[in-house]
Amino acid sequence: MGWYAVRDVTRNRWGLLYTAFFVVVTVGLFQLQAQSAKFAGSLMSVCMFLIPLVSSLFGTIYFYNSREFVELVLTQPVNRRTVYLGMFCGLGVSLVAGFILGVGLPCFVFMKISQEQLLSLLLSLIVGSFLTVIFLAISFLLATILDDRGKGLAATLGVWLFTALVYDGLVMVATMAFSDYPLETPLLFAVLTNPIDLARVTLLLQTDWAALMGYTGAVFNRFFGTSLGITIAIAALCLWVVGPLGLGLRRFQFKDL
Repeated sequence: MGWYAVRDVTRNRWGLLYTAFFVVVTVGLFQLQAQSAKFAGSLMSVCMFLIPLVSSLFGTIYFYNSREFVELVLTQPVNRRTVYLGMFCGLGVSLVAGFILGVGLPCFVFMKISQEQLLSLLLSLIVGSFLTVIFLAISFLLATILDDRGKGLAATLGVWLFTALVYDGLVMVATMAFSDYPLETPLLFAVLTNPIDLARVTLLLQTDWAALMGYTGAVFNRFFGTSLGITIAIAALCLWVVGPLGLGLRRFQFKDL
């Protein structure tokens, strides 16, 4: 089932356009902003916005379009866990490979990469890959719960809109409202409970842009700048993959198709 999903996405023009888009954006940003710091920041902003959106929509549409095929496969002596994980892994591998090729290949071709820049690029690719599978897992979960395609797409877009835009606004309002109180722990908790914010902070702290975050950047740097903080950040990203994936798998195993 996993290889079927990989072949299906590879033949799908949208998967190829996804890779081509990242190639064009990466080359374009490098040509416009040759300074590595500005280039990395601009590329990171595009990835933080686009990867969750595309992964969510692609996962939801793919799941609904594969429903008849899945029903046919399940008439055979095939375990439901194998089918669900096969679709997820196949689609996840294809999207992650498209992202890595689209961003990594132009960087290696056009940039003179130092060891420090190489580590920064690898971290960006790892974080982008995590975001891909996280929102893919969330989209599979929502598509499993909601039988109606329209409701599933609306729920997926709602989750993306909340995590990408609304959540930051709520955190900012809460920070201003409770500015007289110690906010170090609540701010760290707020970051850990939003995968996009967690990915953004992890990448920002590796660039000079972290200094522009002021007090907030100092708080994050004290925590995520340590080995313990990095370990917790990676563990949180892993939980964001395992949690929705496990819930979706459990729902799929008992779902009446």
